Amino acid sequence: MSNYANLPVPSPESGLSRYLQEIRRFPLLEPEEEYMLAKRWVKDHDKSSAHKLVTSHLRLAAKIAMGYRGYGLPQAEVISEANVGLMQAVKRFDPEKGFRLATYAMWWIRAAIQEYILRSWSLVKLGTTSGQKKLFFNLRKAKARIGALEEGDLKPENLTQIASDLGVSEAEVVSMNRRLAGGDASLNVPVGSDGDGTLQWQDWIEDDSVNQAQEYEANDELERRRELLVQSFDVLNDREKDILTQRRLEENPCTLEELSGQYGISRERIRQIEVRAFEKLQKRMRELAGNSMRV
Repeated sequence: MSNYANLPVPSPESGLSRYLQEIRRFPLLEPEEEYMLAKRWVKDHDKSSAHKLVTSHLRLAAKIAMGYRGYGLPQAEVISEANVGLMQAVKRFDPEKGFRLATYAMWWIRAAIQEYILRSWSLVKLGTTSGQKKLFFNLRKAKARIGALEEGDLKPENLTQIASDLGVSEAEVVSMNRRLAGGDASLNVPVGSDGDGTLQWQDWIEDDSVNQAQEYEANDELERRRELLVQSFDVLNDREKDILTQRRLEENPCTLEELSGQYGISRERIRQIEVRAFEKLQKRMRELAGNSMRV
């Protein structure tokens, strides 16, 4: 997947309308076709298969990117970052997990966009805590929810409610609101000036059911679980650590057959060690989680 020179590229010079129309020509994939293409990429690193997987999801990347229009950044660059996230998703997609590529790719796409936005807005000024990031990506939605989208500073009662809803200080809300002021535009205008006016920005907007606040909360929970996992490994002996790591924590897990050869024991014995190690690890993690709640 090293060469994507022939992919459509969003260009601010030619306008986005042409790009959005161009990517519509790539057909969406049926589940079976997507599965077979992904299998060929995973097994044989077939670049043409990876290319089809990417191009068939360019509309998804563009649609998600449109949900981040209010940050004052060139939309062509946001879409380009979304496409980078899409390519990373295709590179790591495992068709044997049982879900569609779109479900997996949307997380990589959003992560790539959000990293780009945060870099562009200067992390030094915005702050890096989860609460500040959550505020950055959810202030407009919180304002819309209580009918406070008018320009200027927030009313005291609205300020208090937003700070409470998002779990940040009122001072942080004031600061972020002033930074983000003036970035919104109508979603009912046509895309570009060279089209027929039938394609509007709102046709590409990200589904409102997606909540960045929930994503950051989930990321915080994931980080907490990772810390618990590291701390809990002390209950395992060296063999249990190695088998559990190779079976469940590696990007490309070993098979029972491979570990059986490594340790000179049966596959069933490897499976038993894995299960026992996992149960010990879970028990230790629950203990540590309980202790942290009591602190």
